Amino acid sequence: MSSTRLPGTPRLLRALNDRAALELLLERGPLTRAQLGAATGLSKVTASQLVERLEERGLVTRVGEQAGGRGPNAQLYAVRPGSAHVIGVDVGADRVVAACADITGAVIGRVEQSTRDTDDPVGVVHNAVVEVAGSAQAQLASVRRIVLGTPGLVDPASGDMTFAFNLPRWHRGLLAALREDLHTPVVFENDVNLAAVAEAQSGAAQDVDDFVLVWVGAGLGLAIMLGGRLHHGSSGAAGEIGYLPVPGVPIPRDVSRRAKPAFQQLAGADAVREVAAEKGFEAATAADAVRAAISAGTAGGSMLDELARRLALGVASTCVVLDPPLVVLAGEVGQAGGAALADRVQHEVAAITLVKPKVVPTGVPDEPILRGALRTALDAVRDEVFGSTVG
Repeated sequence: MSSTRLPGTPRLLRALNDRAALELLLERGPLTRAQLGAATGLSKVTASQLVERLEERGLVTRVGEQAGGRGPNAQLYAVRPGSAHVIGVDVGADRVVAACADITGAVIGRVEQSTRDTDDPVGVVHNAVVEVAGSAQAQLASVRRIVLGTPGLVDPASGDMTFAFNLPRWHRGLLAALREDLHTPVVFENDVNLAAVAEAQSGAAQDVDDFVLVWVGAGLGLAIMLGGRLHHGSSGAAGEIGYLPVPGVPIPRDVSRRAKPAFQQLAGADAVREVAAEKGFEAATAADAVRAAISAGTAGGSMLDELARRLALGVASTCVVLDPPLVVLAGEVGQAGGAALADRVQHEVAAITLVKPKVVPTGVPDEPILRGALRTALDAVRDEVFGSTVG
């Protein structure tokens, strides 16, 4: 029986070992060579060679010493934060918020800019990126990816924006213009999808492979996570539940016009405020109205019941198709409703369908879109940087 060595196998093994070591350093913090060897199952010699290789490539650095035992103190190593940077951008109708993180995930810069006085999206993003990189003291050349969270549709094939109702200047061709302007990989992603990424990373959907996130705010949106991956649909329209044809409201027949789609009419922010006003809870925003109803205790119950009944029509329609174990309520209204609203929606969905998903409020109260953008960028850049450690 002949023995044939697969070409490139030692190189592949080195790359796998390097990647494993880098992931361990990110997860557990500074480690010695011996600790890295023990955690990866490598010999002391191989672990030392690995660390030297990563040091030469500028991916790890010495950060101190570990005292104890005989002989000299062991050197501690960590991933070098400045080896790469990413930028996440949350694009809204009136403002953009940008944040810069180093490769360890630490957020080291954040800026917020108004967009009310400009109709130049390339200029808006350029200024935000340059300013946040400067505030983070990061060279633009070290920024490996920029992820922009936007409302509307993103074409899965081209990556370009195809439709954003409240961003009329954001259109096809913008992605190429931004990449040319910034000389950096730029990626668009739907904002609600990014909120789901954040929820899976550090919110209510941690360790859940299949779930849906329902965004209830000025608009309605849905993110679908199946097998730990976002589902976009063939045209990027998966999750546009504002367009669900639900009973009780007129169903517009021309979606290109500015008539509100059916479910948006029934459960969007304007509808929430109307329901609240009818129940005696006048407020400046839908979220404030929900908070007022919750603060009122028993007196606010009928308002929350009606809102849950309306939301359950969209949630139920989604769940009888996908049958997820978990539904996360997010957005300004979903967050404001908390467990009081989520429990009511769960009860109503179970009452009108055969499925009984658990419905919970968001576990990411602060800037979920921005967090999701940074996480998406980091995952891609770590794959690039950590996956190419062997020359």
